[in-house]
Amino acid sequence: MHFDLSTFYLLIVGTLLAGAGMMFWERSLAARRDKTLRILGAGLVVLAVGCVVALFRRFLPEAVGSAVSNLIILAGYLLVLHGVASFNGRRHLAASLVMFVGMALVWAIWGSRWQLIVWAYVSALPIALASGMTAWEMWRCTALAPLSARRVVIAAEGIHALFYAARAFFLPSFVAAYGQDLLPVSSKITMYEGVLFSVVMPMALLKLVRDEAHGRLVREARTDYLTRMGNRRWFFEEGTRVSGGEAGQKALSVLAFDLDRFKAINDQHGHETGDRVLALFAEIVRGVLPSGTVLARMGGEEFAALLAGDDARRARLLGETVARQFAETVLDRTDGVGIGATVSIGLAQFERGMPSLTEGLAAADQALYQAKSRGGNRLELA
Repeated sequence: MHFDLSTFYLLIVGTLLAGAGMMFWERSLAARRDKTLRILGAGLVVLAVGCVVALFRRFLPEAVGSAVSNLIILAGYLLVLHGVASFNGRRHLAASLVMFVGMALVWAIWGSRWQLIVWAYVSALPIALASGMTAWEMWRCTALAPLSARRVVIAAEGIHALFYAARAFFLPSFVAAYGQDLLPVSSKITMYEGVLFSVVMPMALLKLVRDEAHGRLVREARTDYLTRMGNRRWFFEEGTRVSGGEAGQKALSVLAFDLDRFKAINDQHGHETGDRVLALFAEIVRGVLPSGTVLARMGGEEFAALLAGDDARRARLLGETVARQFAETVLDRTDGVGIGATVSIGLAQFERGMPSLTEGLAAADQALYQAKSRGGNRLELA
């Protein structure tokens, strides 16, 4: 099947506009990335406009059509660069201005005399640079590292950059060696690659935004809104993972925490003060327990922690440190109210794994009830 350049241009324009439409539509579903999606959508629209001008550039005088279409297309690539950079909260205004103004000067100075050379070779250089910078920005976005779509964006932009760099640096030598007949062939190859790029790149960016939004929703569903700890669901999911497999054959400890007489604090001082006490306890327990601890708010004033390995063997000392620091700190950190809040702790320790996380937590809860029955503000061992 034969395709001329006009058909390729129309395919690229269609896919770019479709991608832009989906970017703008996605804004209603991913409000956090509204700015990013607007910039990316605008970049795709500008690229499409540039392709339309390139398709009809022969109807404009001399090199004007080629210059205008190339500069519009370059502006589209720079907008895409800014959209991807906004994932990291970064911008490239100075670099973009230098590239755009520099290319405009090239067209103004040499465009009329060397139109074919500037269009076929020189104009590819800033596009290669913009695409390479886009790939680099996505590579630097470590917050999105777990998402597979990020690698697709990096690959698409990186290959696009290499393709245009080859067109700028190597194509002139090939044309000099094999003749001008190579230029139409390179143009068709460029359009083939352009069609693939116009499909893969927008779809990968959309997938990236959707996967990020979905991951955030999943995290929020497993996170307690007040303390920003994991919730009960997350504790059992993550705890089961940690206590299973090879890690499950190591020493494990479960700490169960319950703030003493917390209902009285709410009744006497109000729920806002009670929330501050809960947030303060979460801050203290996070500061005392090691970073690898599975720590969650189980509901109300109840918290739980799962420790493994050497940390599990130090669980008693860590728990007692939490109780002491909480009792000492809460008096000074509740806006002068002087609340005497304390915490009771139950500890269940297993030297080589535990029957199940549910049974481990139940054992820690039994020890917690003993601590409460003995007056609270203490740790009891199951």
